[in-house]
Amino acid sequence: MAQKRYVRLECTVCHSINYLTKRNPKSEPEKLELKKFCSRCRKVTLHKETKAK
Repeated sequence: MAQKRYVRLECTVCHSINYLTKRNPKSEPEKLELKKFCSRCRKVTLHKETKAK
């Protein structure tokens, strides 16, 4: 069975953590990078994966 882990997505501009999502590390070995809306910057920015607690 596939393991899914929670990861936090952090804004690359203001470094605020805005999103929490799951990903399967076996099928997606690289870190997530998504363009998402940042409520602090008030625009769409690149969000990178950080470790979730």
